[in-house]
Amino acid sequence: MKNKNLPNGTRDEFGTQAEVKEQIQMKLLKIFKERGFRKLTTPVVEYSDVFEPLSTDNYRPYQFLDEQGETLVLRPDLTLPVARVMSTTGVDLPVKWYYSGDVFRVKKRLSGSYNQTTQAGIEIIGYKGIKADWECLAVALAGCRAMNLNDVTVEISQAKFVDTVVRQLNLPEPTGNSLKQALFAKDLSRYESLWSPLKETEFAPFLAEWPWLFGDFDKVISVVQTLPKTSELKKIIDDLIATKQFINQQFPDDQVTLDLSVRSPQSYYTGMAFRGFTGKSADYLFSGGRYDNLLTNFQKVKASAVGLAFDVDALVERTPLPPEPKQTLIYFDDQQWQLAEQKLAEVPNATLCLAETKQAAKQLADSNDSDLIDLTESR
Repeated sequence: MKNKNLPNGTRDEFGTQAEVKEQIQMKLLKIFKERGFRKLTTPVVEYSDVFEPLSTDNYRPYQFLDEQGETLVLRPDLTLPVARVMSTTGVDLPVKWYYSGDVFRVKKRLSGSYNQTTQAGIEIIGYKGIKADWECLAVALAGCRAMNLNDVTVEISQAKFVDTVVRQLNLPEPTGNSLKQALFAKDLSRYESLWSPLKETEFAPFLAEWPWLFGDFDKVISVVQTLPKTSELKKIIDDLIATKQFINQQFPDDQVTLDLSVRSPQSYYTGMAFRGFTGKSADYLFSGGRYDNLLTNFQKVKASAVGLAFDVDALVERTPLPPEPKQTLIYFDDQQWQLAEQKLAEVPNATLCLAETKQAAKQLADSNDSDLIDLTESR
């Protein structure tokens, strides 16, 4: 199993990366706590049916059997375990949780992806209004600011948009489904043939542009506004515009893009979804969205919910490693342990050298480019 927590280079590099990762997690958890979120811990091992709502294209889990023959998995996601805990513990709503932990996903060989990654995130459950979505975005961008990432682009999408538009077209269900598949796959010839019967309708200006409906927020919205107005569509557009204004007001240095021609990142999303990235990499720093129906997988009562998860490893990759201070080795003999402890307390960035001979201590210091203090010379 390829593990991002294992060293790719020297032990010194690994130690530095591990320290940076720990610092990033501490900063994120501090932000969560300061905004009134409570900690929730979920098991690493879960029953496989907990993750049935996940798209298996991106979240293939590691599976094994328990002694009763039940299928267990290493968690490939942290949102669903939170929903499962919520449904089984009877927590009063509303509630705001935060979490941190590793997730495990089977990746294709030679894909360059890792099978074990670390996430830190929040879940806001029991709030229907758009303020909960904005809280997630505020936490996301505040977290990036804490890592000195000031060139963040927020990509917004909307899980209901495609289905809402297709319903307005009054196409037979098989044709509507085929149109969506062609749109998502960017199969332009197939898409063209499916919508061509509507070229004389009021939907034509929009349908002609739909496969390219991503990128600059204002340009995308201007195309969307050519659609016939319905109350459901108006609510979606109004919320998207208000969200862009919110980000521009709170984080004026960040960019906002819009993608309304893409499949929902997860089948359980029911509203706005968002991802954050920097211009120098395609990997997302954070992702999240609204999933108002998710808890119904575990209970009969519907509960509004929205969540956000940081990819901690992606943040580590974008954080410059601090210069490694030169280390000092303290060499001593068996009778000088107390003296060595005193010297260790006095000298910054020092460590006890446990080599058996002075020559071995010198070789170790030379190989690590470290200073050497030889306490045996004072005897």
